[in-house]
Order: sequence, then structure tokens, then C-alpha cells
Amino acid sequence: MESSKSSIFLLLFIAILRSTSWTASASVVDDFIKCVSVYSNLSIPISTAFFTPNNSSFTSVLESSAQNLRYLTPSAPKPEFIFTPFHDSHVQASVICAKQLDVHLRVRSGGHDYEGLSYVSEIETPFIIVDLAKLRSIHVDIEDNSAWVQAGATIGIGGHITGGAYGSMMRKYGLGADNVVDARIVDVTGRILDRAAMGEDLFWAIRGGGGASFGIILWWKLNLVPVPATVTVFTVAKTLEQGGTKLLHRWQQIVDKLDEDLFIRVIIQPASGEGGNRTISTAYNSLFLGDTSRLLKIMEGSFPELGLRRKDCTETTWIQSVLYIAGYPSGTPPEVLLQGKSTFKNYFKAKSDFVKDPISESGLEGLWKRLLEEDSPLTIWTPYGGMMSNIPESEIPFPHRNGTIFMIQYLTLWQDEKEDAEKHMDWIRKLYNYMGPYVSMFPREAYVNYRDLDLGMNKKSSTSFILASIWGISISRTTSINW
Repeated sequence: MESSKSSIFLLLFIAILRSTSWTASASVVDDFIKCVSVYSNLSIPISTAFFTPNNSSFTSVLESSAQNLRYLTPSAPKPEFIFTPFHDSHVQASVICAKQLDVHLRVRSGGHDYEGLSYVSEIETPFIIVDLAKLRSIHVDIEDNSAWVQAGATIGIGGHITGGAYGSMMRKYGLGADNVVDARIVDVTGRILDRAAMGEDLFWAIRGGGGASFGIILWWKLNLVPVPATVTVFTVAKTLEQGGTKLLHRWQQIVDKLDEDLFIRVIIQPASGEGGNRTISTAYNSLFLGDTSRLLKIMEGSFPELGLRRKDCTETTWIQSVLYIAGYPSGTPPEVLLQGKSTFKNYFKAKSDFVKDPISESGLEGLWKRLLEEDSPLTIWTPYGGMMSNIPESEIPFPHRNGTIFMIQYLTLWQDEKEDAEKHMDWIRKLYNYMGPYVSMFPREAYVNYRDLDLGMNKKSSTSFILASIWGISISRTTSINW
């Protein structure tokens, strides 16, 4: 009898806790809606702008642009609610109201954050998400050769301003951030500022120092760049048995010196070789801003070792080349890019490096050995040089310029939530340690758009300038704008 009473008491206690939690959440969202209505210029269609865990669309909205499934598991912290603004003033009001109500704010635009920081908060609770997905307008001014682009606009492949908008053309035109000429942000006090109002120091900082460090980016004004009517793409893969190691060593020696119209990255991963044995595939994935005939002449003079043939090449339009580089099947209509959703969704952990000197063949062989130990690893080697080397490292806070041959992105991926995540995390950390002698050092550089919390993170209520100053001095230089 005593046991039965205890059980009933426990169930009642749990019910009360859940009721109290729901009431607190309801109070937060109700207070926030009232506050935003006071501080914004336009009325908000509540039913389509706010999503609480009790809303049937909450999960789909939370998962809509998130790429890393590690942060969407049931145990991952969830926001009190998600707010999807329809207007700049709604974002401005969000900043003001979050401060007034003492609610932690997470802001998501493209969902590109590899560590899920735009939609998960491990140390700050309660938290809410302001999702900019509906702020996707683009205003093109042909006469001015520019475009104003809202921060929620993506190209459907997990793009961001350093890569997504310009990406494979950066050797010709630099980064997207190099082509930003103005911006509008909501600063930490809730003011909307353009370049003139924010001043040149802040405008410099948001183009590479991580926009979220200084406020919420609303709009970017970008210079438009010309592309030819015809471009050429190709992918040529070589395994280790086909001389892949020597070919990749040669690629490192010449890739930053190639014609700036030519972009050749290398996608490296295990593959099935002769007799079904596991080997390494090095796929040379390229965009050339011109026709096949000119490309073949350049390749014959600069990189004949690849053995590129006319039948390997496909002439197409630039917009179709975006689909090709992103890995869409042939024939995919370009309208798929308007969906604004990434096709990349996995459980994964990523890291990055910058390479200043070619990695030796013995170093590559050690890399192959380690890649073959993991279930589903991937590395992508992105070439620099061209315009990237001509822009001073202090022009914007992106210092990976002259002297950088290429950037490496390392990933380990898995599809099953039940898999041992720590096993994969341990593997990539060991790989990263192995690569230390072959990459930039003092400091060892990294790319913030491939965010890696192993490099360091804030500790709640104990962050200081002295601790933060380690960044860029002895651990890592990590820069770029993160959409």
C-alpha cells in the first residue's frame, strides 16, 4: 500500500513539473510576442511566425536548414520557440525583447553552422531561435552592377558568403566577402545600421570576423561579377593504383599557379578498387570559366599529368555548373536552388587546415592509411592562388592569402543515430593530430565556416578578454563571414 502511494505521488509530481514547464514556456512566448509587437513596424501573423514545441510544425521548422544531425537528437537542447521574422523590424525587435526578457538568442540564416550553434545552446537556457529563412529577398541593380541580398538567401547547397555565392570562382574574383560593399545589421543594442552608420571598423570586422559576434546581419550589398556564356566542368578520378599519390603531389605544386579562370579541387575518400579491395579515390572536380578548347590548351601546358581529354569535359552555363559542383544529378533544373535547403544532412564531425607547403608523398601515404581505417571519411582540398593571393591579408579579416596553396576540410560521416559517435570523433581528432606537421603552424590556421569546437569555446559566466586573446595568437586563426 505504501509503495502504491509513493508511485501515485511521483506521477503527480512529474505532472506538476511538466505543467509548470509548459506554463513557463507559454509565458515566455506570450511575453515575447507582445514585446515584438510593440517594437516592430509591421503586425506579425502569429500562426505562421512562432513555433513552440507544442506546434505540429515545430520539428520540421527546427530541422529545415540544419545540416548536422548530431544536434537534432532527442537529447539535444531545444529552444523555447522558433521565431521566423517577415521584416527587418521583427529582427530588430527580437534583439530588444530578448534583452528585456533575459532570454538567450540564437540566430539562424543558412543553417551552415557545423557545430549547430545557430540552433542549439548547450550552456545558455532558456534560449530561442530567430530563423531568417523567410528573409530571402534579392534586389539586383544592373546599372550599378550590384545586388542587395538578405541574409536568409542561400543557393540550396549550404552556401555562405565566403563560398556559396562565389565559391569556385574565388581564384578569379576573390571571396564573396571581398566583394561586399555595404551591409545592414542589427547591432547588440537593437539599432539597424548601414556601412555609414556603423563605421569602417565594424564594417571591416563583419566581413570575416564572424558576423554573429557583432550583431545580426540583415542584408549584404555585393558587387556582381561577370561570367562567360559558356563554362566547362569536369571530374577525373584516380585511385592509388592509378598513380593517385604522385598525381596529388604534383597538383599541390602547381594548383595555386594555374590560370585564374581554372578551379580544380580534389575530393578524396575511400572507394572500391581492383578485386573489390578498398582503396583511395582522388577526384579532380573542376570549373573553368571558358570553353573546352581553351581549357585543354591550359591543362596541356600546366597540368598534363592529369591526362584530361575532351570527352571528360562538359560545356554548360554557369548556373548549371553550380548544380554540377554541388553534386546534383545531370538534368536537375536550376529552380531547385530556390528551395533554400541544403542537400547535405548527416551526422558528422569536421575540421580544417590550411597548407603552405606541398605535403610529401610519404605524408600522403600516412593519410591514406588513416582514411582507410574509418567507415565513411571525406576530405576536400580547395585551391587558393590567383586573386586570393593578390588581396592583402589585412583587407578584410580573412588572412589566408598569399602563401596559402590550398585549404583542407576533413569530415567523418555516419547515418545512424545509434552509432558510437565518440568512435568517429576520436578518429578525426587523431587524424588532425597526424596532419599537424604538414599544415600551417604558429599559428595553426582554421576556417570558421567549418566550425570546430575542439579548438575552444566560451565557458558560461567565465569568459574574459585574456582567455579570448589566445585566438589568433597561439592556437588558431579562424576567419570568414558565417551565414
